[in-house]
Amino acid sequence: MKRIFEEVNLNGLKLKNRLIRSATWEGLADGEGHMPEKLYAIYEGLAKGGVGCIITGFTTVSDTDRYFGGIARLSNDGLIPEHKRLTDIARAENCKIIAQLALGEYNRTEPDYLTDKDIADIISLFVKGAQRARKAGYDGVQIHAAHGFFLSRFISPASNHRQDKYSGGSSKIIIDIMNGIRQAAPDLHITMKINCDDFIPNGLTPEMSMEICKQCAAAGIDSIEVSGNGTSVPNIRAGVNEAYFKDFALKLADETSVPVILVGGHRSIDNMEKILNEGKIECLSLSRPLVREPDLPKRWQGGDLAPSKCISCNMCYRTPAHECIFKIKSKNQE
Repeated sequence: MKRIFEEVNLNGLKLKNRLIRSATWEGLADGEGHMPEKLYAIYEGLAKGGVGCIITGFTTVSDTDRYFGGIARLSNDGLIPEHKRLTDIARAENCKIIAQLALGEYNRTEPDYLTDKDIADIISLFVKGAQRARKAGYDGVQIHAAHGFFLSRFISPASNHRQDKYSGGSSKIIIDIMNGIRQAAPDLHITMKINCDDFIPNGLTPEMSMEICKQCAAAGIDSIEVSGNGTSVPNIRAGVNEAYFKDFALKLADETSVPVILVGGHRSIDNMEKILNEGKIECLSLSRPLVREPDLPKRWQGGDLAPSKCISCNMCYRTPAHECIFKIKSKNQE
């Protein structure tokens, strides 16, 4: 019987428990990708709070990516020391840490209009980002192919109408990136975040996503985090509507040997352990509950098994740094 608070080995990545902090947008970096003290404090709180692994927020691999403000970067060697400080914070708490490598946009060009040289450049950006992640001390990297960002749009037939080997619905760019990283930084754990469904007309369907995941698994990816477009469903209640991407993740875990990580709507430890024992899902990742309670894993492990205090109001997304409004109110009242 699988338990939340037991060690797990994800293709060589050994975690002290099955709880992962899913990549969460902070929006605190400056225009060049430099991280302020407040960002380090957030990660220190998460590491001390007891998760087995942290996946960093959106970290672009391009110096010219201006998709939105506040993007952290691993796009040049000058940023490596700042990321080394981040990995040292995690390592001091026996917490593994993975850099989420991403693109919001590439030179304002969408998939249909990319040349072969453009695609080779994009692959190279991710590979070089992974090399920097390795030098900074990260345990792994996550290829961000979800939530409508660049790689998500690239693999989606809603936005990619190419008729070549890089057509919408194809896994080729993901596998090319993965293979490049494997060759350049063979000791890194390589995971991927993908939509199980785009939930938009003509977008990536569950069948297409499943096929991409299976091809990536066959090509040797180390783990896959299952998410979906339009995530952060509001009004989640413990024991009522948790784990809204569960069915896809269970099927993926059953039909491949790749370790599967499930994000989306986890609120109670009882339901989470039930999911772990329904099938072959290995780990569960959390976002909003850790915005509300960075020390939620430590609370649970200490015996207080009350569900997460997060009420899924999504007001955190309307605040600077995506802070929980209840924590902000509490600070203001002190």
